[in-house]
Amino acid sequence: MGRIASDYWSPYEHIIPKEKHIQTKAETFTVEGYNSLFRHFLARMRRKSKCYSKSVEMLQLSLLLLMHHRNGTISIFN
Repeated sequence: MGRIASDYWSPYEHIIPKEKHIQTKAETFTVEGYNSLFRHFLARMRRKSKCYSKSVEMLQLSLLLLMHHRNGTISIFN
């Protein structure tokens, strides 16, 4: 990993090495958009929810299924 982008929250400066750290909203808004999308559609990604992932594999499969559905590359919902 060459670079790490974050917002301007000051504790990041103490954790991430300066030579790898970029502080900008321009590099983080896409990731935040995807995080919002996942929390909206997948109960296991919401905070304070009774639905949660018990295995990493099920979390990965749920994310892949959602992304295939959103990209129109899966036909089981049609």
